[in-house]
Amino acid sequence: MGTRITQGNFALLPDLTDEQIKKQIEYGIKQGYAVSIEYTDDPHPRNCYWEMWGLPLFNVPSAAAIFSEYKEAKKAHPNSYIKINGFSNVRGVESTSMSFIVHRPKFEPGFFLSRQEIHGRNQHYSIQSYAVNGNPEGLRYN
Repeated sequence: MGTRITQGNFALLPDLTDEQIKKQIEYGIKQGYAVSIEYTDDPHPRNCYWEMWGLPLFNVPSAAAIFSEYKEAKKAHPNSYIKINGFSNVRGVESTSMSFIVHRPKFEPGFFLSRQEIHGRNQHYSIQSYAVNGNPEGLRYN
């Protein structure tokens, strides 16, 4: 059994329902956030650059329109992780104010611990994704 990925807002809660997702999108719109939808098959904690679904949705007044874009992304990438981000420019830069996973694959392959001996009998540890290991770079995006 794989590991349930926990990233972003609501990470430790059960998956959000469609109605809850719409409410969060509405909240982001009320805050003036620019919304984006992203997807990946590699949700490694240090992989913060997911593939963007379309362009960022600036000044979109309708949660229904953004939710519809999410549904299209889900249809196109059913075996990927999909998240919704809300960006605020209050400080003069686009900074993430809201980010949460809205879809995940039926099976989450998880990660494994890689250990490497380095100088002086020291150990270097890192985590690696089974998804990436099973589908090396160049084969993952066909």
